[in-house]
Amino acid sequence: MMMMPCPWCGPRDAGEFRQAGEVVSRPDPARATPAQWRAYLYLRANTRGWATETWYHRMGCRRFITVQRHTETHEIRAAWPAGAEPQGGPV
Repeated sequence: MMMMPCPWCGPRDAGEFRQAGEVVSRPDPARATPAQWRAYLYLRANTRGWATETWYHRMGCRRFITVQRHTETHEIRAAWPAGAEPQGGPV
């Protein structure tokens, strides 16, 4: 069982969450080329190792969180509210 640390609800079973995908920077709508939009919408690194992801707590507080998770071992290094800076500054 994988436990997810929700900043509002505390540790919860991962079955309560839905993964919303890798965190990627949105291009500037006024200057982005079609290739940049395509990369933003469809291409992901899908790396083995540490990844920064967005998760939705669908069976709890119904809020989005940002999680640093190891994609192979599922170890979680940090979690914080989505859109906020992690404690201790940017990662």
